[in-house]
Amino acid sequence: MRAGGCLCGGVRFETKGKLNPPIACHCSQCARTSGNFAVMSSCHSEDLTLTSAETLAWFQSSENVQRGFCQRCGGNIFWKMQSGSETYVAAGTLDQPTGLKLAGHIFVGSKSDFYELTDDLPQKQEW
Repeated sequence: MRAGGCLCGGVRFETKGKLNPPIACHCSQCARTSGNFAVMSSCHSEDLTLTSAETLAWFQSSENVQRGFCQRCGGNIFWKMQSGSETYVAAGTLDQPTGLKLAGHIFVGSKSDFYELTDDLPQKQEW
């Protein structure tokens, strides 16, 4: 089991089961919600338990996608497709140690121009 939450503690969660290796998403929506690229790990939605959700809000960021964030501190916490069975958790919200290793990069075709990707991990232009 892993636990995590936002900066102010208004949203806390626990995951059971496996968390998939995180991916770095460089799309413009992730950049606008996090201030840079977002690193997300996924789990089965039924393996995610909210232990505190007093400040959790969901934003419909596109037709099929919702993003969960803290209304008080602004923390970017969750990403999920409405029809999907997985919830993506912002890796930075997980309590350490996470034991996770970055697996790759997606949407590198739309990444910002102020940084370079210099690791040897796989890169995809889109999803």
